Amino acid sequence: MLRDRDLLLAQLHELRSEHRDLDTVISRMGHETTFIDQLYLQRLKKRKLLLKDQITKVESLLIPDDIA
Repeated sequence: MLRDRDLLLAQLHELRSEHRDLDTVISRMGHETTFIDQLYLQRLKKRKLLLKDQITKVESLLIPDDIA
């Protein structure tokens, strides 16, 4: 059980890291004054949303089901 939790925490760390990296890239692209590939930017934003959904799912798995 502890190993599963450790794996979930590691996965959560990776997902959050990638989400943060994408946020940085998207933000920098938004400040660019040169040509921006809108399709690429849209794909990055979709990936970021997918990561957010995965983060939420993993976080919910880490919350105990004990309801008092």
